[in-house]
Amino acid sequence: MNTPILVACDLDRTLIYSKNALWLTGADKDAPAMVVAEVYDGAPLSYMTRTAQEHLLALKHTATFVPVTTRTQAQYERVQLPGPVPQYAITSNGGVLLHHGTPDAAWHEQLTAKMAAACAPLETIEAYLANPDFAGWILRLRRAEDLFVYAIIDRDAMPEAFLTELTRVCTEAGWTVSVQGRKLYCVPVPINKTDALAEVARRTGATTVIAAGDSLLDADMLADATLAFRPIHGELHDVGYLAAHLRLTSVRGILAGEEILRSILAEVTAA
Repeated sequence: MNTPILVACDLDRTLIYSKNALWLTGADKDAPAMVVAEVYDGAPLSYMTRTAQEHLLALKHTATFVPVTTRTQAQYERVQLPGPVPQYAITSNGGVLLHHGTPDAAWHEQLTAKMAAACAPLETIEAYLANPDFAGWILRLRRAEDLFVYAIIDRDAMPEAFLTELTRVCTEAGWTVSVQGRKLYCVPVPINKTDALAEVARRTGATTVIAAGDSLLDADMLADATLAFRPIHGELHDVGYLAAHLRLTSVRGILAGEEILRSILAEVTAA
């Protein structure tokens, strides 16, 4: 029996795109055919190109596809990807490991023990962010699965000094910081996509991992992969993230998602 190949893909701004992240620069008549990938409050929210959807469906027949996202389980379940429910999916930035759509209790217990030993409580970081002095740029503060916190921010109003100090505070507390668009994430170090994906690889026996992502929260996952892809947009592009095994797309936006899937499918088919 062949050893399975794991294909781990971030979702937002890697595979699926909101209307504000399409980055279609050509004439409207030349725009790619798109399909709805997410509905929220009864209206379309995220999209893939039709060709990307076809590539993903083909990929699911040739590799073990693992969605990997910072979304909560409920937010992830709104995403409509083609084909059957994946055997494994990683949500909440690695905080939740879904097996056939159901949270894995053993993984949750393992993470809880690690956080208790090495990280400040969630309430400590939450209280820091709730400081009224930050109300000018922290518009809403939310918990994700009681695992980490994120804020909806006014990025233009947020001082660089605030982000620097927040990073220092979180580092000392055993937490990490990431900004993605209008969201600011504070996440305990043990909660990460890399360790969760390593657990999936262990369970499936996969020794080859292909990964794709665009944010700083994807960096370690890409670094540990056998082969990695990122679009020419997002946090990783902004900081100039490169590696010998990393391939960049030639375009940005929704067409980058299509290009990533096309390239991964070609690699898996040739393996």
